[in-house]
Amino acid sequence: MVRCFLIHTVCPVGALGAGDSRVLYSRVFGPDEGILSDQNRDLSPEERRVLQKEKVSVVARQVRSAVSLSREASGRLLVETEPGDEALALQEADGGVARLRAGDPFAEEMSALWLGVQSLGFTLVCEPHENLLLAEGTLHNLTRHCLETLHMLGQGSEVLLRSNRVDALLSRLLPHGQLLFLNHRFAQSLEKEVAAYVAK
Repeated sequence: MVRCFLIHTVCPVGALGAGDSRVLYSRVFGPDEGILSDQNRDLSPEERRVLQKEKVSVVARQVRSAVSLSREASGRLLVETEPGDEALALQEADGGVARLRAGDPFAEEMSALWLGVQSLGFTLVCEPHENLLLAEGTLHNLTRHCLETLHMLGQGSEVLLRSNRVDALLSRLLPHGQLLFLNHRFAQSLEKEVAAYVAK
């Protein structure tokens, strides 16, 4: 099962420090860890929400570091693409997997699959037994839809204002955090569904 999906910055942005990452969108699936663990059981709902937000921020910072290292190692220059060139930007995206050790930030070990597309990071956090090849395909599919249908690479693009559209994409491509095996026909019907929703 996928534990969470997030969209965040992977390059320095305005008021942020050099090592910080701003989470633009996050969606957590599965049970709330705060309810399950004894030490967090007494926290109020607001305190649990803040704790969950901090865990997502820790993931974003770790992925930002991984993207920076990957880009430094490759030596490629980051070239901004124009709106409409989303497919090219995705083709040139950096990608990888980071292991999140138990307790940092989740109670058990997790895997974070990430794609760095220009200044944006797209991350899926999966449970350790999850099929990583299937998760990688799902992440590519989600990222492509986000970039093409929501035009996230454009100047002044506001992911925060389009969160309902990202929610709709997730409900179709990653229902309740479950990875889907897609055959060609099912993938085509999902494409049509997503296109119809975005055209509204």
